[in-house]
Amino acid sequence: MATQQELNEKAKNAVIKYDIKGAKALAEEAVATQGIDLVDLINNGYTAGINVVGDLFAQKKVFLPHIMAAANALNAGMEIITPHLGGNSTSTLGKFVICTIEGDIHSIGKDICAIMLKVGGFDVLNIGRDVKLGDIVKACQDSGAVAVGTSALMTSTMVNQKTLEEMMVKAGLKGKCLTNVGGAPVTQQWADEIGADVYTENSSEIAPKMAAAVKG
Repeated sequence: MATQQELNEKAKNAVIKYDIKGAKALAEEAVATQGIDLVDLINNGYTAGINVVGDLFAQKKVFLPHIMAAANALNAGMEIITPHLGGNSTSTLGKFVICTIEGDIHSIGKDICAIMLKVGGFDVLNIGRDVKLGDIVKACQDSGAVAVGTSALMTSTMVNQKTLEEMMVKAGLKGKCLTNVGGAPVTQQWADEIGADVYTENSSEIAPKMAAAVKG
């Protein structure tokens, strides 16, 4: 029987090699194996693999089609795993709106964060990528969200996170709805500068950090 470490390594390699069939088969094996921590598999397997490909992309050693191929492998595994994650639906922490900021079409990291938040007890509204700032504010208003998370993967779209903070203040939502920012170029310094409530560096820390922030 495969160990956690072996399955994590296989999941990581499946994503790095753009192996959709392998990623899917591995997820099925993990779900059927007793004692396997599926969240650990996501963090240290599939996500670790996409991070390797992301680093290669940053170094211009692979290109956008490779990122898309790796994402397809990751998604194939996630589709199998997600229904088995459950989530703490009985003691929900409230609605959490999550999206990729206007002008930015990346969605892999944001989608993994959405899964982690669901597992962590939030009722997640994943409203997509390249979402207009007005639509983000409206989603927060309409849903009575306790928090909103935006991802920006480019320095050119990061500025929209600052504009969103200003719009949340104008809408009277600041203080009622926590703002969370993340994405490759985003830092704690940036979060402090724009007045965001919580900065998260990666998908593994978003659920515990946001749960702590919401509980105050």
